[in-house]
Amino acid sequence: MSDLSRPQGPKIIAVANQKGGVGKTTTAINLAAGLVELGQRVLVVDLDPQGNASTGLGIELDDREFTTYELLLEDIDLKSVILETPIEGLMIVPSTVDLSSADLDLISNEKRSFLLHDALRQTAMDAFNLDFILIDCPPSLNLLTVNAMIAAHSVLVPLQSEFFALEGLSQLMLTIREVRQSGNKDLRIEGIVLTMYDKRNNLSLQVEQDARENLGELVFQTRIPRNVRVSEAPSFALPVLSYDTQSKGAQAYRSLAMEILNRNAAKAA
Repeated sequence: MSDLSRPQGPKIIAVANQKGGVGKTTTAINLAAGLVELGQRVLVVDLDPQGNASTGLGIELDDREFTTYELLLEDIDLKSVILETPIEGLMIVPSTVDLSSADLDLISNEKRSFLLHDALRQTAMDAFNLDFILIDCPPSLNLLTVNAMIAAHSVLVPLQSEFFALEGLSQLMLTIREVRQSGNKDLRIEGIVLTMYDKRNNLSLQVEQDARENLGELVFQTRIPRNVRVSEAPSFALPVLSYDTQSKGAQAYRSLAMEILNRNAAKAA
């Protein structure tokens, strides 16, 4: 039976696309930073063995003693695995390459698809007073991604403005439908965000038109532009909102954060 005295937990969003190089980690980091600017407390769960979200938020390898691997597979104290980032109000569960073996280790666990769900909903999580949890998924539709979707309330899909972008989206939508049937009937699509968008490029315009015709209001009004500052920021271990606060990329991610807050407020009303 659920504990009715528990505060309502944070909104959990899986940032997912099985195609690499679409701006998934960049979106997770910078959306988190944008939400924090708007007064939210945010946890990023780095579920990608590459650990790019951890690096991009200033967490050195030597500081990643406990990671998402331990969160999934061991009874770890949350205070040991949730780390503060240099940005106040923004925390992270870091990742290392150790996570690449998690699929094999998960196979023998009878609750293998629900481990992240249970870890993020334990009562000890309440102490962190979070508003949002963003899960940066690996660029594949594996058991880690399924864990993220079963743990999440919704899926945010970064969609690169390039040829065949919508074709690649169909497999992800199929996975979401399967997860709804097998483990998380309430999972929904938070939205599709167009990334690496160049309004001077006819292909970007065509992808946007096709996306809006096929997916309607699921496509956010905000478009994330191709922006050199967005590309440079991770090498300084900062979100672009901190690295170059006035850049077009930073302004776009602020806009996306506001759009997500407004959508969720409208649904709660």
